Amino acid sequence: MDPDAVAKAFVEHYYTTFDANRAALANLYQEGSMLTFEGQKIQGSQNIVAKLTSLPFQQCKHNITTVDCQPSGAGAMLVFVSGTLQLAGEQHALKFSQMFHLMPTPQGSFYVLNDIFRLNYA
Repeated sequence: MDPDAVAKAFVEHYYTTFDANRAALANLYQEGSMLTFEGQKIQGSQNIVAKLTSLPFQQCKHNITTVDCQPSGAGAMLVFVSGTLQLAGEQHALKFSQMFHLMPTPQGSFYVLNDIFRLNYA
């Protein structure tokens, strides 16, 4: 298993799903998962998806600039993403950074244990 290939595939799946149907991200999280969104900590799959679906915009498009990956023991991975977020009707894209701690599942896939998101203000 090539960690960089797994990270790239995960990132593509995550942001494509986020941009099309945020509620469908629920299966990537579990009850022990935690999201820190702009400093606000949210735990559990249902609560995380409730936060993501309540964001004050309907349509967006993520453009990924970089994906960095490191193995973190026991088959887990850290994935750090930077890019831009274009909101519908907005002229300027927002820069963001996001970190995922992916944990392996017995079925051979991964779930998000930790997710930290920040907008990058110039």
